[in-house]
Amino acid sequence: MELLEIVRSCGITDAPLRICPFLREEDETEYEAWKVSAGDRDYVLKKAKERELSVYAGFFSGDIQGAPRLLANTRWEDQDYFLMEYVQGRDLTRCDRNSLRLALDALIALQDRFWADRNHDGAGVSFAESREGRRRRGKYLNDPVLEQAYGKFLSLYEDLPRTLCHDDLLPFNVLVSADRATIIDWECAGMLPYPTSLARLLAHGTEDEDAFFYMTDGDRAFAIDYYYDRLLREKGISYADYRRTLDYFLLYEYCEWIMLGNRYPDANMERFHFYLEKARAHVAKRGLA
Repeated sequence: MELLEIVRSCGITDAPLRICPFLREEDETEYEAWKVSAGDRDYVLKKAKERELSVYAGFFSGDIQGAPRLLANTRWEDQDYFLMEYVQGRDLTRCDRNSLRLALDALIALQDRFWADRNHDGAGVSFAESREGRRRRGKYLNDPVLEQAYGKFLSLYEDLPRTLCHDDLLPFNVLVSADRATIIDWECAGMLPYPTSLARLLAHGTEDEDAFFYMTDGDRAFAIDYYYDRLLREKGISYADYRRTLDYFLLYEYCEWIMLGNRYPDANMERFHFYLEKARAHVAKRGLA
């Protein structure tokens, strides 16, 4: 009954009104977002996390390409909720070239629109907050070579151009239909260094078809060049600088499970060892230390 009242307070009153929870991709548990069907239209209602509403209100309240449009928001028992357009599609966990291209088009359109836009610095995760989180990750690597390379990543992080970045752009946060892709779940987002989203999208896919994120090496190479050609070339960034910068951001992604494995004894040790080997090989191959 409470959800019905929340939906109605967002201005949705068409009958019949049906509400169904969404399930997490990783474990199929319910999380605090619901598909709302009202008459012949569908919406998404979501319970806002700490900074999420500021992201949607700051970036997505108007006509926008690549992200769900914010339609309404309300406050219920000291908690913010917001209503978005419903987007149908499949995610990118089983990556193919056409879907990847559409996802990149969505990301590029958003980042081009908000490139170096200082008017949005206060929306979502701040640069200072993101920088501190990255510094904390570097304290739990317990490997001198990785620590040296990670220190270079932190230095690089300070001075890069910033734009709108989804700081958790894993493949299940992209929905792809026949002719477009939409990036969803923007609670971890803000005006951050430009490679942030691309690195997370590409870092964790493997050519193992049984893996949670499947992506071929060829598709990854395609994405790296496609992003540069359609966004960074016109910004005056050289390909060599971009490619080296992206390598450091990929290292940051690989270090996530290294940090978790060192900090928490009950962390998934299989992932810890996989990413430890992957990070060491990446540093050596790309000459990052």
